[in-house]
Amino acid sequence: MNVRRTPAAAAAALALTLTTVTVGSGGAQAVGAGSASGSGAETITIGIKYDQPGIGLKTPDGTYTGFDVDVATYVAKELGFEPGDIQWKEAKSADRETLLERGDVDFIAASYSINDEREEKVDFAGPYLLAHQDVLIRADDDSIKKPEDLNNKKLCSVTGSTSAQNVKDEIAPQAQLQEYGGYSECLTGLENETIDALTTDDSILAGYAAQDEFKGKFKLGGFKLSNENYGIGVQEGSELKAKINTALEKMVADGTWDEAVEKNFGPANYQNEPAPKIGNVVQ
Repeated sequence: MNVRRTPAAAAAALALTLTTVTVGSGGAQAVGAGSASGSGAETITIGIKYDQPGIGLKTPDGTYTGFDVDVATYVAKELGFEPGDIQWKEAKSADRETLLERGDVDFIAASYSINDEREEKVDFAGPYLLAHQDVLIRADDDSIKKPEDLNNKKLCSVTGSTSAQNVKDEIAPQAQLQEYGGYSECLTGLENETIDALTTDDSILAGYAAQDEFKGKFKLGGFKLSNENYGIGVQEGSELKAKINTALEKMVADGTWDEAVEKNFGPANYQNEPAPKIGNVVQ
């Protein structure tokens, strides 16, 4: 039997279809089309790291914690989305530009350092955190007081990372690189004294050191070996960039940014830089 729709019924069906479209579901056209711009979208999709304690971590009970999570949640709120409206998506380092270009996420907050190569593919709001490459050592180790002291030390290198190799090439040519599969393995080696130091961004190191099982065991060297300007990635040309920048400025002004830093990094005695000014990328 053929069902004949009246014009009124067809219009109602079209309206129902439109109201079910979410921000993250439609690629480039849907990006930035949330309630902040009046489309009536019901959810927003945000890319974060799932495996970086203190930055972005998916816990065994399915919740999400970390500084980037807190920043992203605040920004989403300013865009008109409650925490329950957020759909979190894992944004591995190698996948971030692709996720944005395909419209799989609306924005990414995932220890995402702003650099010229990435800016050729995506736009960045922020920066919202100035991190530095540093080293993590045992709390009772007084033998590493300056970067050059890493010579003849066993320095942990995570597979696929260039941080440790950069130290060996530019600072401590006699450093003995030890390659591990992940940061957790490096931390175990550091705790067991099979390695002497672990290097990556100080914010990431502080997040690991702040975990309950590691509190008081490690300390940051405070060497500031590089500048890492964390930005929030959006699709190139997205109107979300300006809106996110406004949200970040408000987060700093009302003190929420400082609270998030203390909450996620405080237990590691992380000496963070002040909140950077929007658009001020430190070279």
